[in-house]
Amino acid sequence: MADPAYYNLLVAAVSTVPVLATGLLAWRFQLEGQKLKGILLLQLVLACVSTVMIWLVWWVHFRVRRRAEALPNYCLALEVLGVGLIALTGHLGGFLSGVNVPG
Repeated sequence: MADPAYYNLLVAAVSTVPVLATGLLAWRFQLEGQKLKGILLLQLVLACVSTVMIWLVWWVHFRVRRRAEALPNYCLALEVLGVGLIALTGHLGGFLSGVNVPG
């Protein structure tokens, strides 16, 4: 039986690859590879950590599905942490794009 949640996680994990690639390409070509600092550096670091979290959650679900086990107790904590990291990354992206303004 197909598990839609599993495939949604897989799509989310695979989608992180072009997101990171375009972010790194933008840094390389738009900013000419200059040293990042401040919010831009923090956003890049959080994007990388978010990517790792998404792939980690997918891997846990993959392993559980393959072994036909129940999800471990820590899985929900990983998922909540991942959502928080994604939200914080997006929030910082809003400041960088000018959608969010300080004050």
